[in-house]
Amino acid sequence: MGFPLTIVIGVMLITFLVAGINIVPEFQRLVIFRLGRLWGSSGPGIVYVIPMIDRALRVDLRVVTLDVPVQEVITRDNVPIKVNAVVYFRVLEPARSMVEVEDYIMATSQLSQTTLRSVIGRAELDEVLSARDKINIELQQIIDERTDPWGIKVSAVEVKELELPDGMKRAMARQAEAERERRAKIIAAEGELQAAEKLTQASETMERSPMTLQLRYLQTLREISVDKNSTTIFPIPIDLIKPFLRREENLKRSD
Repeated sequence: MGFPLTIVIGVMLITFLVAGINIVPEFQRLVIFRLGRLWGSSGPGIVYVIPMIDRALRVDLRVVTLDVPVQEVITRDNVPIKVNAVVYFRVLEPARSMVEVEDYIMATSQLSQTTLRSVIGRAELDEVLSARDKINIELQQIIDERTDPWGIKVSAVEVKELELPDGMKRAMARQAEAERERRAKIIAAEGELQAAEKLTQASETMERSPMTLQLRYLQTLREISVDKNSTTIFPIPIDLIKPFLRREENLKRSD
């Protein structure tokens, strides 16, 4: 009877020892509680946990991608919008993430939702649309500061989508169209101003050198002759006719 009892005890002892062996991968840590008290975190590799005395909780150290649900927010200029975001974070201190908060993923999700509503509510619509990077940085800093006691590091927060009311979309489209028309009018006016300045310079140059006017006439004739037009209108300078007119007058006086 003693021999079988020894075998049973040996098998139980081996089973007890083997049951405490845990293999922890590189991206995980074991948070061990010994008799209810925090003993510490261990891993990676082979970690031995005393059965019935120690309690081990596995904590993943990889980056968690947390999708923040759509939040309905009213901006500072009283425009209702819907916005969602994504939060990237990871656990830096496994022991604190298990002791300081019950569920660090749920807590981070709720904190991200409230922070998103708070930050967007303090900004105007134009700022939300144009200064997206500034809002992302502000969100990341606030969430990271509040989750630091939990042993969590928030690496980035990105606002993904903004949904505007249909009336606001139409108003923004009209505003953009009016802005384009304003720019077109300004560009046309600047073009007219530049053209007037160039014409003034050209007239001053022709006034100083009358031959340039005749050369311009010849160039105009050349440009017209290139096109296949049936009718060609070519202005003749008055200076070319004046000598003949003077000669005619002189002949009449002599008679």
